[in-house]
Amino acid sequence: MSADDVIKAHVKVLTEGTERARRLAQTLLNVPYGEGDGEKLDVYIPSTSSLDVSLVIFIHGGYWQFLSKDQSGFLAVPLVDKGVVVVAVDYDIAPKGNAFSLMKKLFHGLYLCGHSAGAHLAAMILSTDWSQYSVTPQIKGAFLVSGIYDILPIVSTYVNEPLKMTEEVAVRNSPSKLVPQLKLSSSMAVAENESPESHKQSEEYYKALEASGLNVTMEVVLNTDHFSIIEQLVDGESHVTKLLLKVMGKS
Repeated sequence: MSADDVIKAHVKVLTEGTERARRLAQTLLNVPYGEGDGEKLDVYIPSTSSLDVSLVIFIHGGYWQFLSKDQSGFLAVPLVDKGVVVVAVDYDIAPKGNAFSLMKKLFHGLYLCGHSAGAHLAAMILSTDWSQYSVTPQIKGAFLVSGIYDILPIVSTYVNEPLKMTEEVAVRNSPSKLVPQLKLSSSMAVAENESPESHKQSEEYYKALEASGLNVTMEVVLNTDHFSIIEQLVDGESHVTKLLLKVMGKS
């Protein structure tokens, strides 16, 4: 497949999974969490009377430039059956937005899950000193999938054309160069057939988290690539879904 066809196939899988989730779950769609046009979220709610409900916030990838919540509800397909609330987050993407104003309200029993650029944003949430915003996040764990943890190499590529990042901005927003502020358990996964740079960044960030005293695990998921690894979250029996459930203590 050509590069364009790979992207189209990936978007198709995520969109179909999201449409399926909307048929299966109770939903609250287009809930605003900020003032930006893109600052909305979709909530997928399980049918349960239990008060012990966990919540997963999923932050999509797309190099901060494409995809949306309309392709981000797919993981609710298996999770709502486990009594998990799934929140698919939109954010203002480049060149309109800077994608860093995601979290204004946090919940008890909340877990983060992010893929690619979404894993970068989740990692930045872990690296933020929230006390300066008078916020005490109640995040219990994070699952980072094939993330970008050092964005300095992107500055000199076509990806940066709409982002217009300087080297200083890239360093300031690279989780691998920051000290984690939230001390919580994290799990990282990287696709076997990722680029060498992706494997290098995942390994280096894993070591940085471990060195800071965090309880963190990392796994290379066999027979997956950058796209198929996250597509597996639509399947309750997939290894990637089981890794996420393990982070949540539901394995």
